[in-house]
Amino acid sequence: MAGTALLVAAAAGWYTVGQDTAKPGVTAADGPGPEGVSKPDQPAPDAARPAAAQAAADRQSDTAAAGRGESRPDGSLAAIPGLGAAFTAKIPAETSQVVLASGQGKDTDKNTVTVWTRTPEGRWLAGETWQGHNGKNGWTTDHHEGDLRSPIGVFTLTDAGGRIADPGSKLPYDRDPSFVVSGTGFFGDQLAGSFDYVVAINYNRVPGNSPLDPRRPNGSSKGGGIWLHVDHDGPTHGCVSIPEDKMAQLIRTLNPAAHPVIVMGDAASLAA
Repeated sequence: MAGTALLVAAAAGWYTVGQDTAKPGVTAADGPGPEGVSKPDQPAPDAARPAAAQAAADRQSDTAAAGRGESRPDGSLAAIPGLGAAFTAKIPAETSQVVLASGQGKDTDKNTVTVWTRTPEGRWLAGETWQGHNGKNGWTTDHHEGDLRSPIGVFTLTDAGGRIADPGSKLPYDRDPSFVVSGTGFFGDQLAGSFDYVVAINYNRVPGNSPLDPRRPNGSSKGGGIWLHVDHDGPTHGCVSIPEDKMAQLIRTLNPAAHPVIVMGDAASLAA
């Protein structure tokens, strides 16, 4: 990202950023015999076990499989790989879409971004993985304006926008000519078009408003204007960036009914 002077809309505060998943049904050939009696040479059905014990066994089996990198026939996993218990626990129960931005290292500016979808059974399916950038100096749990690091955490995603037309967003989309930046980035990368598509990351902002909203509930020193936006082949001031076509795809994918969040940070921190 470039500095404040690069923006037309300085008030936006961007200067700190610079298949069907149901289980297959039990068929007559698979199920118990008449009146619940097991068929010859078959064990008694699991339904004979107490429901709580069966559910616990299923969860344990799924978790163990996920830990081994194994998946269900539909490709789903019991947990999102790379997320430790602390970050997994921060994902709201009602959330069924997670954007995972995992950095290569605490002090590096490159990451991978994957959209995960939770099935009705509570397991997770991975979408495509995209290459992206984050803050020039890496990641931090205590982001401040100008530190050139992206904040680590779990943040809701409620608002989108951009300089060009809505690509089919389900989130509120604010098309505004103020989503403009020019000049070059830290390594001579061209910044023009970086804000053609953006999704506001709800770090130190008021959800439910345009990404351009300048309000900072925790004070200006904590930075703000942290967005997902179009990648310009270089690091940002604190945002997460992915290629333009992937940003359009992401905007079309995010659904407020799924209560989407972004889980972001370096891989080691996320795994803790």
